[in-house]
Amino acid sequence: MSSSGISVFTGLKRIFRQVWQRRAVSLLFALGLSVSLVVASCSSASDVDSAASPSALAESRVVKIGHQKFDPFTLVKARGELEQRLQELNATVEWTEFQAGPPMLEALNVGSIDVARTGDAPPVFAQAADAPLVYVGGSTPKDRSSALLVPADSPVQSVEELRGKRIAYTRGSSANYLLAVILEESGLQWSDVEAINLAPADARAAFEQKSIEGWVIWDPFYAAAQEQVGARVIRDSEGLAANRDFYLATNSFAAENADVLEAIATETQSVAAWAEANPDEVVGILSPILGIEAPILDVANARRNYSFEPISDEMVAEQQQIADTFFELGLIPKQVKVADVVWNER
Repeated sequence: MSSSGISVFTGLKRIFRQVWQRRAVSLLFALGLSVSLVVASCSSASDVDSAASPSALAESRVVKIGHQKFDPFTLVKARGELEQRLQELNATVEWTEFQAGPPMLEALNVGSIDVARTGDAPPVFAQAADAPLVYVGGSTPKDRSSALLVPADSPVQSVEELRGKRIAYTRGSSANYLLAVILEESGLQWSDVEAINLAPADARAAFEQKSIEGWVIWDPFYAAAQEQVGARVIRDSEGLAANRDFYLATNSFAAENADVLEAIATETQSVAAWAEANPDEVVGILSPILGIEAPILDVANARRNYSFEPISDEMVAEQQQIADTFFELGLIPKQVKVADVVWNER
């Protein structure tokens, strides 16, 4: 950054911001002489006293949350009450929407977001890549919310008939694991089909054009394909995958912001209880936000929940099974121990 292009006041502002963000009160004393010279030229003694007061030095935190279409955070954001909870903690929230879990966790890995909500598979891939994340919560199962679909007029009636066929999925997503266990249940190997990695929008286009024979996908894309193009279910996720939501944070954010994470969990659980009692209102809120017709959301909403619960031993065991499956298939480069990245502050 060129010093010629920055004013004294801008430089001072940058110094304060860095100081406050790092909570380095000691640095204020180290910088005290140079800061006081500049401040004295444009501020009164009372201004200096005010700037040094505990209330002025209180850090205002920005919490960057990643979410996907039709996940619990979408509804939390729409309800707008998390902002009030965070304001009481001197924090604000910034929302970023992602189409799928893998790019969201890439953003978490590089620090673009602090907290994320994904399906079951993305955290496993992220842990295998040594991303600095921890599980901070999970949902109750929603094991009817994903499926292997074929076009309405497809002659395929069973998973076995898809041997040698093209099946779309999103690598690193919950659909990745579901395809693996669907094939295993039917006595097929991963290599017995032509698995094609496509983002949901691209997979939907390929599905409609019949350039693929099958598609493994989650709601609301699943419900939309059923309602709009008559997609048929060959096998859904019931009994094969719990399809839980998982909430994750960076190691550093979780270590320094337990109160914020607790507020997020409490508000999400509150919204989940409200949503369970008011499904029609949920659909009414989300339909215009997501641009999805109410009948489609009715179907998808009935297959999911919005909860945020502490990580349980059962959740860890399920995630470990996913990790072991991916390692056996050669989809991740090393074995991982899920219990090593579970946050224990709750």
